[in-house]
Amino acid sequence: MTRVADRFRHGFDAEVVRAWIADDPDPQTATTLEHILAEAESGDEAAIADLEDRFSGPLVFGTAGLRGEIAAGPNRMNRAVVIRAAAGLAAFLSDTVGEGFRVVIGCDARYKSAEFARDTAAVITAAGGVAIQLPDQLPTPLLAFALSKRGADAGVMVTASHNPPADNGYKVYLGQRPLQAIESDPAAALAGAGAQIVSPADALIAEKIAAVESVASVARAESGWEHLDESIVEEYLSRIDDLRVRAEADLSIVLTSLHGVGAGVAEAALTRTGFTDVHPVASQQAPDPDFPTVSFPNPEEAGALDESFALAREVGAELIIANDPDADRFSAAIPDESAATGYRQLSGDEVGLLLGEDAAGRLEESGSHGAVFANSIVSSRGLAAAAASHGFAAVNTLTGFKWISRVPNLVFGYEEALGYCVDPAVVRDKDGISAAVTFAALASRLKAEGSSIEAELDRIRNRDGYFATAPLSFRLDDVSLIATAMAKLRENPPATLAGSPVAEVHDLSAGYEGLPPTDGILLLSESNSRVIVRPSGTEPKLKCYLEVVADPSELQAAADADARAAASAGVRLPAASASASLKPALKERLTSLSTELKTFFAL
Repeated sequence: MTRVADRFRHGFDAEVVRAWIADDPDPQTATTLEHILAEAESGDEAAIADLEDRFSGPLVFGTAGLRGEIAAGPNRMNRAVVIRAAAGLAAFLSDTVGEGFRVVIGCDARYKSAEFARDTAAVITAAGGVAIQLPDQLPTPLLAFALSKRGADAGVMVTASHNPPADNGYKVYLGQRPLQAIESDPAAALAGAGAQIVSPADALIAEKIAAVESVASVARAESGWEHLDESIVEEYLSRIDDLRVRAEADLSIVLTSLHGVGAGVAEAALTRTGFTDVHPVASQQAPDPDFPTVSFPNPEEAGALDESFALAREVGAELIIANDPDADRFSAAIPDESAATGYRQLSGDEVGLLLGEDAAGRLEESGSHGAVFANSIVSSRGLAAAAASHGFAAVNTLTGFKWISRVPNLVFGYEEALGYCVDPAVVRDKDGISAAVTFAALASRLKAEGSSIEAELDRIRNRDGYFATAPLSFRLDDVSLIATAMAKLRENPPATLAGSPVAEVHDLSAGYEGLPPTDGILLLSESNSRVIVRPSGTEPKLKCYLEVVADPSELQAAADADARAAASAGVRLPAASASASLKPALKERLTSLSTELKTFFAL
């Protein structure tokens, strides 16, 4: 069989497009390419440029699997690309595990997700594997859970998480047997079982995908794969029961799934944990791949929680819980009279600190030893300080849960981008449902004790110091500017950060404190302010992570200064927390860092 080319070699080539069309199993995308090709052959420059982009190369398969716009052509997400990817994965598993390898497959509610999942099951079955398909439209954590519970060799989740509506993706996880075949360290294979792929697995699978001659050469079964029923959801909910987190006080909660697939499972999990006053955001609870009420279906984005804030004001909610569309991330907001919306959305670092402190406290009470906490290097250093206060170890990893979740002896891990792992024994990935339930239980316990989320943050900061963080991103249409900006930073880094001399510059591409090389730069000032700059792995962004630190003595000094000023003015002020007293100064330092970086990059 003639190999079907997956790129133009020397500019526009109509024959390459025709061959791809003939090999495309989807009449819709084939017809689209036929129309564009006709326009290109008539001399339409826009059509030629479009095809040159679609055939610039195959969609890159890496540690994030596949992710891209749903459209026709090799550099897009479509059935032809997915079938090739499934064939490559099957060949890899056949080589490492042998016949009868087991693959669990799940999908969200995005366009084409169900088709991509079925195509994967058909390819796996025909290749001699055992395909186990989850019910359609379940959260990503259910896929990771099913992989562990079923002892599968791999898992495939068809999702683009919180990407725009036009996108879809293909996430791959590996079980223990294939990792044992490719890892020289047995402990690494065990620790990584159930997690998303990292090197060298990504490159090995990519090689197999590249070796696929055509879609027509890939056998696909008509049936014969296993279909799990809704009992897998009950198994997952039973595992949340085993976490032994329960409502300890009545708590009014507003819940949104942002048009994703998490609503039913999240509501059931909250109910089983004892939360009865839950108010779903009705307009956003049903899965909808168009995400009609939000401009960007990501809880981190401005405006994403507007409808949640409106409902929370109406019902007087004490907590807002928001999941992203595939429910592997979770965001929380709490009442705040000073905020225009009446609520303050907590940062990922604040939620990570609170969940980590909660886990460490419970482990310390039980007398546990050897537990390890972890967060990505771009997340706050506050978790490490909290873990140390309880006598536990904490480690940094590279960005992404594919790294966090494979830390040996992990009990809790998080990343600042709203990802939290509270039960790594069975879900080796971020899980926005179990994390949300655990956080709600924490909020209810604090309420029962006469405390609050803000008071708990203050208590931790008074003990360990105040680690204040802020993100800064540059979204760029011209992605070449990202490499230019990184080169500029490497060649001539800033001499100061918020007025403090830069004491250390670390190029993360050379490795850092035992971490594998990655594209990034870390700057540390004499005042312990830190900036990390890296290209985004999933979006056309240059991302900067800013952190400023105040030790406990600074917190107390700020509170004392506020008290003296009030007394001198003859004014009686309500008792304020020490961290609240210092917050404006830390915010000013973060603003200064942000301004300096904007000027430095001039993007």
